[in-house]
Amino acid sequence: MSEQSVAQGIAPGQSTQQPAATTASRFHRVFGGSVGRNLGLVIAFIALCVVGFVTAGDRFASVDNVMTILRLAAVIGVLSVGMTFVITAGGIDLSIGAVVGLSSVWATTLATQTMAQNTHWIVMVGVGVAVGTACGLVNGVLVAYGKVVAFIATLAMMAGARGLAEMISNRQTQIVKVQGFLDFFRADLLGVPVLVWMFLVVAVAGWVLLNRTTFGRRTVAVGGNPEAARLAGINVRRHVMYLYGLAGLTAGIGGVMMLARTTAGTSTHGQLYELDAIAAVVVGGTLLVGGRGTIVGTVFGVLIFSTLTNVFTQNNLSTSAQAVAKGVIIVVAVLLQQQFASRSRGAP
Repeated sequence: MSEQSVAQGIAPGQSTQQPAATTASRFHRVFGGSVGRNLGLVIAFIALCVVGFVTAGDRFASVDNVMTILRLAAVIGVLSVGMTFVITAGGIDLSIGAVVGLSSVWATTLATQTMAQNTHWIVMVGVGVAVGTACGLVNGVLVAYGKVVAFIATLAMMAGARGLAEMISNRQTQIVKVQGFLDFFRADLLGVPVLVWMFLVVAVAGWVLLNRTTFGRRTVAVGGNPEAARLAGINVRRHVMYLYGLAGLTAGIGGVMMLARTTAGTSTHGQLYELDAIAAVVVGGTLLVGGRGTIVGTVFGVLIFSTLTNVFTQNNLSTSAQAVAKGVIIVVAVLLQQQFASRSRGAP
């Protein structure tokens, strides 16, 4: 045995190919984990952009069209960030679309707009966000302390919030008359709409919260094994309530963004947005059973669906075809999730 082998601690007859195996193992860990999943999303997004450019040409690649895609993604993106936390913890929230409608209606009532005109337009923002957060906390109390199944609790909130929005607005569209509100949210910052900046800020804040704070680690722990999280000292019930409150907060922000985009509050705002948000979260790589979440993946999921919609629109294809394409993407994403999950369970 050589002195080099002795120095490296290699026994007689021991294979010297371990470094290669270690390198392969590291490669598998890196590209078989979040990096690999996000890389797949990036490739899918780029491929979709290439298809859009080939089929629509300069119309697709223009700056105005890119901003259109980002505006389309902004509201769903904000909702999807909140949904990521709920699903990571093993829950679901079917009410966020209806809460968007309720927030937009409540923020545009005559009383709210009169108060905003007499003081500052920020009152409308505060009302919309407060309504959304309150709805989310009600969901959280029902799920965490009332022990109501999340599907049922949020389904009830979906029906109740939509009905309350119809009662408040008398099923009429309420026009935003506070000019300061419109001027702020219609403005561009460095050539990018304020709504897109809001999406960016919420996404960055969500990433930091999930990946760099104790709150995020507790969320993953609760989703992975609630009983183990409880034994580790986490107040699971309180944390779940906070998570649904966070989802309601993002729904309230989404309601304010809908006001800015449409200049009106109506009970029909946010219809089926909860399904779009869930689809974006699942496609992004967050496990439906909980225990793993990714904000970066969610953002790419939102962008993929928004770009897909734009490509179909640019080529004058039917909304039915868009729905079929979205369905196929969701099914493929879930199948890939199951495959990754089975591999991780089978790994030593």
